[in-house]
Amino acid sequence: MSDFRRFLRRWALLLPAVSLLLGAAPAADRPVVDTDRGPVRGLGHGAYDTFEGIPFAAPPTGPLRWRLPEPMPRWEGVRDAGAPGSRCVQLPAVGAGGPTGSEDCLYLNVTAPAGRAVAGGRGRPVMVWFHGGGFFSGSGDVYRPERLATQGGVVVVTVNYRLGVFGLFGHPELGGAPGFALADQRAALLWVRANAARFGGDPGDVTVFGESAGALSVCAHLTSPASTGLFHRAIVQSGSCSTTAPPRSLLPGLGTYEPFVPERRTVEDGTLAAARLGCDRPGGVLDCLRALDPAVLATPELMQRFSLVAYGNSVLPMEPRRALEAGRFHRVPVVQGTDQDEMRLFLAQTLAVYPIPDGAAYRARLLRSFDAPTARAVEAAYPVSAFATPAVAWATVLTDASFACPTLRDGAALGRHVPVYAYRFSDRGAPNFTGQPEPPDLPYGAAHGFELPYLFTIAPLTGPQRQLADRMTGYWTGFARTGVPAAPGAPRWPRGGTSASALSLAPGADGIRTVDARAEHHCALWDARWPGVTRTR
Repeated sequence: MSDFRRFLRRWALLLPAVSLLLGAAPAADRPVVDTDRGPVRGLGHGAYDTFEGIPFAAPPTGPLRWRLPEPMPRWEGVRDAGAPGSRCVQLPAVGAGGPTGSEDCLYLNVTAPAGRAVAGGRGRPVMVWFHGGGFFSGSGDVYRPERLATQGGVVVVTVNYRLGVFGLFGHPELGGAPGFALADQRAALLWVRANAARFGGDPGDVTVFGESAGALSVCAHLTSPASTGLFHRAIVQSGSCSTTAPPRSLLPGLGTYEPFVPERRTVEDGTLAAARLGCDRPGGVLDCLRALDPAVLATPELMQRFSLVAYGNSVLPMEPRRALEAGRFHRVPVVQGTDQDEMRLFLAQTLAVYPIPDGAAYRARLLRSFDAPTARAVEAAYPVSAFATPAVAWATVLTDASFACPTLRDGAALGRHVPVYAYRFSDRGAPNFTGQPEPPDLPYGAAHGFELPYLFTIAPLTGPQRQLADRMTGYWTGFARTGVPAAPGAPRWPRGGTSASALSLAPGADGIRTVDARAEHHCALWDARWPGVTRTR
């Protein structure tokens, strides 16, 4: 399949194996909370409690495959919530191997400060996390949010949602591409509305946040009429409404990467896929497909082909970046940002087969991805001699074109209507928790997803990094509480949006500072010239 999605399979950042070693051992304290579907028994960990594997919708199996989530029936007795539920069917995040997970996967996890009572009777802010993984891998349980809960005093909910062909399939017999992945997330938000107070949270103070595909999900909810009233603030980490990547930027056969596509494209792909699977009898396509074993559907080709979010329907009437430009989004405060070296992680996966040994190879890359005038302008702004290696130069070009400047453009559109706060995660010494070795000519630096250990328990941090993690935790939870990312003792975070200001986040006494992000990432060049290529399909 000639598409950027081939590389999403290599996004190893979102399922770090080390996280599996960090779950707390069961404690004697087993708190019970009565949800709207029945009581659940969690685990007490002293300063915080966890309730894992809570079903927020009926299992989407058998006849419920490719149907909108339905309510979970009430259960009898107290349901054990001491361990996560099954992960959704997905491809391995690292290496080869067959699909893992289950279709019975619509579970969420709640982490809350111990003790439900809050002074004044008001519930705590609630933060709902949508994981990344390219829409074909990942799960909520990987992210251990105890720092957010204990230091920030918030209730954190992490969510599973259907992935790949199970979550983003489209077909004429479905009436289009309903976006089951987004529908699952909405069902989780409805569960939060009904149950947050039972865990000490405030259902009227909900922040959605996510990274990578999770950030794209937050963008979708910002622009979806179907998500009206379900959240009150949003945090978008490394995945804006305008995220894209130039054609042939990682391998010669790859097209332009666009995470949001017209619904007709998904429906066409679904029609072709059904025919190849022998399910092309008019009126009976869905019955045939629903009878197939999940392993037949969970192939790399199908999981990756159906990893793009469809627009042009009732869920997403407009392409999200166009919706922002038109002011058609929910009026909530937004924090959004990127990592300084986003694309190094992706480029590193391809250098062995498609190296950039010298300046000539760098210039050839420019000419393959851009028209000649743009290539010349980019080379003038990013001369290979200014970087440690040609690979670092090319990764910097892709980071600015694909992540940094599109995010700042979105911030400008948002900032005309709502408060926006921009950041750049800049710790080039952040831990590499991916399990993927760095190429000698391309250190990872502050690569895609490397801010995650500063918010969740994923990898060990040094003393200065722990201090940065405390500051970031304060900013994120302060924003969830008030709509302003302010933390005690931390530098002031200026509003961005219509200005060029962003808060650079790095360890050290002067590591947190305001920068002119548009200038540092050459956004005048990219705003004028990219995206300006012919789009695939």
